Amino acid sequence: MYIIFTFLISDDYAFSQISYGWRNADRSGIYYESGLLKSWPPSGPTLLWESGEIGAGFSSVTVTNEDLYITGRKGDADVLTAFSQGGKKKWEVPYGKASNSNYPDSRCTPTVSNGRIFLVSGQGDMVCVSTEGKTIWSVNYFQKYEGAHPRFGISESPLVVDNLVIGTPGGNKTSMVAFNVKNGDVVWETSPLNNPTHYVNPLLVEYGGKKMIITQSYDYIFAVDAATGRLIWKFNYGAENADQGIRKNHTNTPLFRDGFLFAASGYNHISVKLKLSPDGSTPQLVWKNSDIDPHVGGMVLIGNNIYASTWETNSFGKWVCVDWTSGKTLWHEEWYNKGSVISADGMLYIFEEKTGHVGLVKPDDKKLEVISDFVVSKGSGPYWSHPVIDKGRLFIRHGDYLAVYSVK
Repeated sequence: MYIIFTFLISDDYAFSQISYGWRNADRSGIYYESGLLKSWPPSGPTLLWESGEIGAGFSSVTVTNEDLYITGRKGDADVLTAFSQGGKKKWEVPYGKASNSNYPDSRCTPTVSNGRIFLVSGQGDMVCVSTEGKTIWSVNYFQKYEGAHPRFGISESPLVVDNLVIGTPGGNKTSMVAFNVKNGDVVWETSPLNNPTHYVNPLLVEYGGKKMIITQSYDYIFAVDAATGRLIWKFNYGAENADQGIRKNHTNTPLFRDGFLFAASGYNHISVKLKLSPDGSTPQLVWKNSDIDPHVGGMVLIGNNIYASTWETNSFGKWVCVDWTSGKTLWHEEWYNKGSVISADGMLYIFEEKTGHVGLVKPDDKKLEVISDFVVSKGSGPYWSHPVIDKGRLFIRHGDYLAVYSVK
């Protein structure tokens, strides 16, 4: 994806930034490219280059105009590796302690903004690294604010807003904190919700004349003023699922369009669409849907339809399409297994988590229409990394393996 100066999704959603990272600059999972293939050969698109030097991880690659960056665990450390566009390894630097929880491999997708790389280690080190591989500053914000590590470890991909980088330690001291991007000094702290953090990468939204940061904790969906850290509103998502008797593992960045927010989690959570209020009061519930509960694969909004996978069990899931306006489930179909989804040039790219099938899908509100697919056989562990598309290339990560394909 190219540098974004002003990005416009709708009449009331615009923000200015120069950044690259998790599910593209706007975190929508949509990559704004054109001229991509509408079908692939039976063996899949052409492999341009591959690497087995990235360390174990579930994070995605971040691609800038100059280089690309990816995290991985090597020994007890999380490591950041830089490659040239052509796949030459340029440098590698450890940036913090890896998680010691279940599934301890690296999960932080690097955020690159104005020549600096921002990362979070599996044990809560917020780190700023130069594009030459030199550590500029580091602070363990989980220790600083006594945030409890989630059950499956810390997996935050930092959000950069203007001259701030955001962390969400949760707990009883603060729900969210902003650091100065230049030196790591604390700029503001949000009042605590007395609620543990979870695994959601925050979303930047501009609505009602305010830049706000929206994310989820154990019980709440909440919004924070990006300039001051003031808690604007909170919505009790836990109460909407109080009768479900399910574990609370929230992983998916919400979707936003035209003043409406959509949030969904796996484990049979009921998803919700909320209508935001310009005055900052608590959002109104528009509809609920019990079919769309993506586990760790995210969701995309294309036209009037939300596409995602569903959690049936930890080891199995299907794919689903839901109408954005009404909340009606349009289809719910099986294709190998659940997984991640992104979009580019009017097509969906799905990556199922158990056997590594990558599918090219034509968006359709009547059925799941897989046009082409191929299998990634190298690497190890679950296929939990989200695909990335940049400059006509498809980036697929599996464990310690990275493959780059031409889809132009």
